[in-house]
Amino acid sequence: MTLNLVKLCVGISSVEELQAHLDFRISEKRALGQIHEPTHTTRMVPKRAPELLDGGSLYWVIKGKVQVRQILVDIRPFTDGQGIKRCDLVMEPRLILTEWQPRRAFQGWRYLKVEDSPRDIGNSGSGINALPPELRSELANLGLL
Repeated sequence: MTLNLVKLCVGISSVEELQAHLDFRISEKRALGQIHEPTHTTRMVPKRAPELLDGGSLYWVIKGKVQVRQILVDIRPFTDGQGIKRCDLVMEPRLILTEWQPRRAFQGWRYLKVEDSPRDIGNSGSGINALPPELRSELANLGLL
């Protein structure tokens, strides 16, 4: 059974900024002759890894709303140089836009059931999702979305 994760995207204020960050990291690695594998390092290792790797995604919360997801490819536990156990969440580099779903602040990550996950909207979107991100954000801040 597929399961997802949801995580705050700290320091990022828009999907476009997240994409720019990913593009920068890819170009950095290419300049060094390396292949870039998008990862996010976290302290806790998900105990339900098989369910996450069965088609699950990491849903990013940006500015208080789930807005985008990345498909999980692997989960790699490791011990850092200070002896602290950590985990790399390996994802596809592609960002998949989702319907916006409000989320309160939380620490770490949370499991997200498939039935509770926001739907994908694709790159073009329709209706409200076709509005520019800045306008959608302003409308959401005013409580109109």
